[in-house]
Amino acid sequence: MSLTQIDINDDALAEAMDLMGAKTKKETVNRALEEYTARTKRLQALRRLAERGERGEFDAAANAHMAAKEARKAAFDQAEQAA
Repeated sequence: MSLTQIDINDDALAEAMDLMGAKTKKETVNRALEEYTARTKRLQALRRLAERGERGEFDAAANAHMAAKEARKAAFDQAEQAA
């Protein structure tokens, strides 16, 4: 960890501390940095997933799932009619 002296908006820091329930400025800043990083990574992953969907990479899996679902329903309906 490094020691860095920076100017921080006191009102924004106080609001962030209150919203987070943090007890110290250090905790608030570190959590904010960690949450920002995690959020940005999630957004990047979502963007990559959406791009894959646009390319149709999930179509085969969706079709296989729907076919299996229809086969289970048909088997259930057939079993009910036999009973």
